[in-house]
Amino acid sequence: MRVVVLVSGRGSNLQALLDARERLPIELLEVISNRPGVQALHRAEQAGVPATVLDHTGYSSREAFDQALGDHLEALQPDLIVLAGFMRILTPAFVRRFRGRMINLHPSLLPKYPGLHTHQRALDAGDREAGASIHLVTEELDGGPVIMQARVAVQPDDDADRLAARILPLEHQMLLQVVERMARGEIQCRDDQVFLNGERLEHPLALAG
Repeated sequence: MRVVVLVSGRGSNLQALLDARERLPIELLEVISNRPGVQALHRAEQAGVPATVLDHTGYSSREAFDQALGDHLEALQPDLIVLAGFMRILTPAFVRRFRGRMINLHPSLLPKYPGLHTHQRALDAGDREAGASIHLVTEELDGGPVIMQARVAVQPDDDADRLAARILPLEHQMLLQVVERMARGEIQCRDDQVFLNGERLEHPLALAG
């Protein structure tokens, strides 16, 4: 499976893919960042994976950036586009262009807390558990069907940073499991729906192991 990863920052989930790519049935075609100089680009270069910067500040509008990004992706012909800390809201036209081929890793138990500051919002709400989700990207922000979730219990002394640190390794494991199962054809996405072994996925999978 031909995979492209979109990033905006440090790239810890990208690193999990880079470390596991020899045992996964995937080809990492390229890493693309909308911000220059971020750590994720260095990680890709260190691993020998092509790294490209498309700086969103150089475009006149969100639509113009998404058109350029889409044209670049189209030339690569990926089977899967992984949004791993990609901090851009994508236009509906872009999402339609790559419909069924994009997944996003979001640091909350969706549908709770779409958007930003998810761990703090969970703490402020007094939630007993928190976690992360991988979902199919649709035109609704963080609203596509959830493929898999990882959960942790909220501890009495948690702050947002401690909670995030406990969830992060589970994000890595979850991303590898979802990508591998998609590459092997167990998980398929079409028509803004997710299927597991040919049957529509009614509830998110739980992180195995």
